[in-house]
Order: sequence, then C-alpha cells, then structure tokens
Amino acid sequence: MEQAIQVQPAQTQTQAVQMPTLPDMESKTAEEVLKWAVDTYGKKVALSCSFSPEDVVIVDLLAKITKKPVVFTLDTGRLNPETYDVMDAVRQKYNIKIKVMFPKTPKVEKMVRAKGLNLFYDSIENRKMCCQIRKIEPLNRALKGMSGWMTGLRRQQSITRTDMKKVEWDSVRNMVKINPLMDWTSQQVWDYIKKNNVPYNKLFDLGYASIGCAPCTRAIKPGEDERAGRWWWENPETKECGLHADPATLAKAAAGQQPTQAAHA
Repeated sequence: MEQAIQVQPAQTQTQAVQMPTLPDMESKTAEEVLKWAVDTYGKKVALSCSFSPEDVVIVDLLAKITKKPVVFTLDTGRLNPETYDVMDAVRQKYNIKIKVMFPKTPKVEKMVRAKGLNLFYDSIENRKMCCQIRKIEPLNRALKGMSGWMTGLRRQQSITRTDMKKVEWDSVRNMVKINPLMDWTSQQVWDYIKKNNVPYNKLFDLGYASIGCAPCTRAIKPGEDERAGRWWWENPETKECGLHADPATLAKAAAGQQPTQAAHA
C-alpha cells in the first residue's frame, strides 16, 4: 500500500525572531548593498548561488569586497551538466570555496518510489513536494545559524517578485534577505558579465533564459517571458519553488491581483 509523503513547512529557527529595523537601501548600488551586508554580518551572511547570470555577477562583486565570501549552492541531483561546468569555472576563477548542499537521500528515495522520477509533471502539489525535498530543506540546512542570505532576484523576473526589496526581512526563516540586483534589468546583467569576463552557464547561448533542474527547464521562444521556460506547464502565479516565496505575495498572485510594480533601472 502506498504511503503518503508528508512534507513539513520550511523552518530554520524554532523560535520567532523579532524583525529588526532595516535600512532603506533602494537607492543604493549593488556594490553598496553588498558591502553593507558583509560589513554588518560578516561570515553570518551567505550567497545562495544557483549560478544564474545574476548569481555569478554577485560572486564577482563579492570577490572585490572580500577575499572569502560565504557561498553555497543546492545540488538537487537533477541539474544540467552545464551547471556543474560553470560551478567549477567560478570556483577556479575566484579561488573561493563553494559549499554544496544535497537533499537527504532517504527522503528522495521515498518520494520517487511513491510518486515516480518525474512526479512534478503530474500536479503542482507533486512539483512543490519535489522542490521542498530537493531544494527548500537543503537551503534551510545551509542557512542554519546564519543572520542573513543574499540572492540574485530581480523584480523584472516574475509577477511574484515585483514587491521585493533590496534589503528585506525573510519572515519564513527569520533573517535578513539581501537582493542587491533587484532593480537591474536583464541587459544590465549581461553587459556586466561580458565587460568583466564572468563565467556563465553556456545553456544561455542556446536559448535558455532561466535555468533550474534539467527536467523542469527548457529554452524559450522569441518573445516569451524570460521565466517561460521554468515549469512551463504551470500558470505564472505558481512558478515559485518556495525558496523565495513570500506568503503575502503568492496569495496576491493566486487571487489574480497584480503586485505593485516597482520601477526598473
């Protein structure tokens, strides 16, 4: 008889932490935001790096601020070979340590035996279960004991990200979340990569615009939204794996309400 798989809500802290007063960094440059984060939190702030164009830009910026940035990545077990290539290229170019986090094997085995290898195509619930086990739980383990984390999120990427700020409070994990490229455009990201010779995932040369796990990512067609290749069988308002899910924003999107659109640089 098939056993139900129960996935617990993501939590990294057992006690609620009072939200501190955070500075308004919306007018600050990415370099200024990152320097503030490193100066304020030191080794207690880490970059969650998926080796997206935005993330490798942040690595390059961090390398100019500190010799030993804290960087980790999530290896879900379903990544493209090209992602591993850029992972090694970044490690070698900047001479930095990258902590690789893996999902718990027993949980993956139980999920696959019960639901199949490609369960995510069958329902949103299955896809979110897979993301929870392969991504969210490893993320929470990586952030245990940290005071903040940095991401490559941009407002332009998704309807679920338009209300996010450069420095905000992660109410799910009770820590500061730093998004230094929040007001950058895709063109700004690629201009920086080319100008500074930053390693990047070669799948972007083949029509990909956003890269996650191999079975959940495809190249996009001309004119499509840049995240159209992620979970393309779902509606835009559900296209978050949970790593960056703000409950209030997702509720708005699910209800068909447009979040407030912030100006792009």
